[in-house]
Amino acid sequence: MKVLIVTGLSGAGKTGVIKALEDIGFYCVDNMPPELIPRFVEIAAKAGEGMEYVAIVSDVRAGENMFGGFDAAIGELEEMGIDHEILFLDASDEALIKRYKETRRLHPGAAGGRIVDGIASERRLLSGVRNKADHVLDTSELSAAQLAARIKMMFSPRQRTGIIINVMSFGFKYGIPLDADLVFDVRFLPNPFYIPELKHSTGLETNVHDYVMGFDESRRFLNMLTAMIDFLVPEYVKEGKNQLVIAIGCTGGHHRSVTLAEELYKFLKSDDEQNVSISHRDIQKGV
Repeated sequence: MKVLIVTGLSGAGKTGVIKALEDIGFYCVDNMPPELIPRFVEIAAKAGEGMEYVAIVSDVRAGENMFGGFDAAIGELEEMGIDHEILFLDASDEALIKRYKETRRLHPGAAGGRIVDGIASERRLLSGVRNKADHVLDTSELSAAQLAARIKMMFSPRQRTGIIINVMSFGFKYGIPLDADLVFDVRFLPNPFYIPELKHSTGLETNVHDYVMGFDESRRFLNMLTAMIDFLVPEYVKEGKNQLVIAIGCTGGHHRSVTLAEELYKFLKSDDEQNVSISHRDIQKGV
């Protein structure tokens, strides 16, 4: 039996995660107070068939006092010998505020006040849980479809035979991705932004790709990067790591980082045993 505890910030996408998990065969329960988790797991374990993969959402909707028993509940699962993981969903304040304004729903922590106050209060309450999570997923720039695809890749029983790697490009001007394990800065490379005919193109287009990779330092960096990743991935697997987010950043996330991320993705994808995906977080910003 495999138990996935889904928690995190309100508005970060837990509903979408549950839908994706149901699609890949998880039995899902939403909004369960932590103290009930061990009891439910006991019942599910006895049920047997159909309960091999269980996902439980538990968050501050249960109330601050009740959610305070989260650590104790996880401790009980460990004593019971239940195979379990914690997925924590995070997002930037800006993304959360935008989502709440669009849906016109009340933030559970706002208590009649401002959304931003509720988010700040919830972050403080969940800080310890976030630190103990096996997976921290930043959903700030993910669409519903992208989030579902990421969840299915991370937790599908058919795919969890090795490490899952997500290569991501981003722009430093928009901040470093919260869920990045490895961050590489390619701002030292010549910037196509200053070439008029390339300024409004991206690293997904041949003209920008050829410009960026036309420099000796770009090719040398890529050779060293692929050699490092080739060395690190088996070491992470030996240590039991099951997800790796490799973030490559330039100033705006349009040209250099996209080009190098695509090159690294092609390198990793050439190994049929790797579960690899790619995303370009900031490619549409400022265009």
